[in-house]
Amino acid sequence: MLFAILLAAALSPTAQRGTALPGTPPTPPFTTPFERDPAHNTTATYAECLGFYKALAAANPATMQLREAGLTDSGQPLHEVVLSADGTFEPAASRAKGRPILFVQNGIHPGEPEGIDASMMLARDLLRDKKLLPLLQKVTLVIVPVYNVDGMLNRNSTTRANQNGPQAYGFRGNARHLDLNRDFVKQDSRNARSFAALFQKWRPEIFVDTHTSNGADYQYTITLIPTQHNKLAPALGTYLQSQLLPALYAGMAKKKWPMTPYVDFEGETPESGLRAFMESPRYSTGYAALFNSIGFMPETHMLKAFEPRVRATYDLLVTYLQTIAAQAPAVLAARATADQALGTQTRFPLAWALSDTATTTVSFRGYEAGHKSSAVSGQPRLYYDRTKPYTRPVPYYNTARPTVLVEAPQAYVIPAAWTEVIDNLRRNGVVLRPLSEPLTGRSEHYSIEDYKTAPRAYEGHYLHSQVGLSTGQQATSTLGPGSAYLAVVAEQGPARRYLVEALEPRATDSFFAWGFFDSILQQKEHYSDYVFEDLAAEFLTKNPGVREQLEAAKKADPTLAASGPRQLEWVYQHSPYAEPGYRRYPVVRWYGPTKP
Repeated sequence: MLFAILLAAALSPTAQRGTALPGTPPTPPFTTPFERDPAHNTTATYAECLGFYKALAAANPATMQLREAGLTDSGQPLHEVVLSADGTFEPAASRAKGRPILFVQNGIHPGEPEGIDASMMLARDLLRDKKLLPLLQKVTLVIVPVYNVDGMLNRNSTTRANQNGPQAYGFRGNARHLDLNRDFVKQDSRNARSFAALFQKWRPEIFVDTHTSNGADYQYTITLIPTQHNKLAPALGTYLQSQLLPALYAGMAKKKWPMTPYVDFEGETPESGLRAFMESPRYSTGYAALFNSIGFMPETHMLKAFEPRVRATYDLLVTYLQTIAAQAPAVLAARATADQALGTQTRFPLAWALSDTATTTVSFRGYEAGHKSSAVSGQPRLYYDRTKPYTRPVPYYNTARPTVLVEAPQAYVIPAAWTEVIDNLRRNGVVLRPLSEPLTGRSEHYSIEDYKTAPRAYEGHYLHSQVGLSTGQQATSTLGPGSAYLAVVAEQGPARRYLVEALEPRATDSFFAWGFFDSILQQKEHYSDYVFEDLAAEFLTKNPGVREQLEAAKKADPTLAASGPRQLEWVYQHSPYAEPGYRRYPVVRWYGPTKP
């Protein structure tokens, strides 16, 4: 069934690469398909959504702009909508007026479309409601109407099997069957590459990526994932916890939408304790945090009807605007302090773990759970009883600690051959300086001693983890002109943390972890044992120190002592015949100087 859906989408004239997709003008006065449906169980098609924004922008040129912002894998463009009460449509002008930037992205998973419809209504209401328009005098609002255009064009009514409406919706994967909410670092898709350029252009103070949840049943219509506060710079983490989150929760409660942290837990039911979502940079909020942006994933509850999910999302977006407008000086001060600290930071966390002991308590509104016999298997199955609601305290695990830390070098040296890595770095704001003259100085390189690889493909890659490194140092290294690019850590500004996490192999979402350097993990030359036996014996005779090391290794490892082939391999790896590039990480840690 899914294949038929995908094939039909691929063959559809509107899905053909490069084919113009005309927008469908909205019915005056700018009503959305969601509003026109008496059951409020309809989400806009891509043509309806784009047509709505085109007509709205044409009618309000002084306060709204709709612009193309690069391509997606479908061949259709990504769009940005910019809303400003006085026509301040560029980031520098907005910041010059002391206005924080709120960046709302919708439809990363088009089967979770509440943000698409809510943002359409919000944009319209901001421009015509005299009570809302003043918010745009204090905040610049940027909206990506649909991020996964590809998936929105692949419309169906079956792939969200657990979800209560709408009647039809888009598909989670994009045109290349990628989940874009795993693509923010590796950037395999054109969607992610276009997004990165747009995000780097705006560098929003607050980033919101709208979603719908899966999982347990409970009373809330909407839950919230903020960037895990320990992963933010201290100024931003403190502001998030002490000012921003309390105001958002209070604002939504006032609008009759009580919220709770995202319902993620390790036990069978939420009473076991809620756990903060540990987003790494592959996710939208983890990526945003690398650049000192506070990220949010609002998650409406899949089992609630589509109408309250859209209305709750709409009210949350209004609450963001109201809160950021009221707290503008605090938002901007926290970001400025974080940026200043990043400019001198030299020690960086590469991986994190959630504490199992540090907890707070939240009052949770759930449903009693039980077990009954499955009509499918006859085995016990979990169910939630909506006739038995409860409100009770549950522990909330929301303290993370770094498990891997690294001191950044003065610079990273990236050989010119690694073009995909270089392109990714540049796209995300890293300043790369081509070597025009020889540089001589102290350097450090890694060798990959151990790693684990996932047994199955994940988003087009086989992820590496548990990376073990050895470090070699050279007091005098010379870099030839034209051979490499230098990324000086002190020159990176907002991209400083991104640079370190992308290039340090032990980082959770490093380029090494995603397989960008896999070619170094395979030997290109080796030996025939019967030939190398004589060369190895001659080498040991001429190098008695290596012979002593071999004997010590045999005493320490009985399996080595018992194996002739393993001893021969040991000698090979300690001889000048071994490949210098095998398992040698090509990115060099440079300690200067960085200029001739």
